Amino acid sequence: MDFQAWWDFVVARRSQLLTDSYLHVSAVVQSVLVATVIAVAIGIAVYRSPLGATLATGLASTVLTVPSFALLGLLIPILGLGVPPTVTALVLYALLPIIRNTVIGLASVDPAVTDAARGIGMNRLRVLGRIELPLAWPAILAGIRVSTQMLMGILAIAAYAKGPGLGNLIFSGLSRVGSPTAVPQALTGTVLIVVLALILDALYVGLGRLTTSKGLT
Repeated sequence: MDFQAWWDFVVARRSQLLTDSYLHVSAVVQSVLVATVIAVAIGIAVYRSPLGATLATGLASTVLTVPSFALLGLLIPILGLGVPPTVTALVLYALLPIIRNTVIGLASVDPAVTDAARGIGMNRLRVLGRIELPLAWPAILAGIRVSTQMLMGILAIAAYAKGPGLGNLIFSGLSRVGSPTAVPQALTGTVLIVVLALILDALYVGLGRLTTSKGLT
């Protein structure tokens, strides 16, 4: 591919590329936030029960066995096209890493620490909020990072359901194979997804450093 042709394409479409990049990141971040709330709540509910933890992670892992096209195909008749089926699929795919890491993180907290906290008068909720969750946070954040990287790629496929983001650029390029703009379109969408994924991961690393207790780093 001619580099100049690719660069001319980027310059000519820079406004649309910025908009699509914003929509891509926005959809992923919002989906991860929703999934984090759900997954952490599930993790808190089941981490003390081996059976409950196994069932929760098993159900969440079942979703990952369903191909993206198939899941979107199931959601489109119910939710229609566009944002609703896309975000629903993203949230479902994001659950497993966060649930699993929440369970692992909470279960790995030293019982002596929680016993000491109860010994000074903390109730169950205060122990959870002030002791267990902060200690489990690095593991939870690692799950969030995995989910985010996974969703950056999955969202590209959601263009099939008229979802937002850079996937539309890739699909448009692939549908025009043979035309002068086909390769620049597909390549630009792919490169932008990779770059944005790396930027998001770097931001998570910074967030981890700011929010993790110095004694845990």
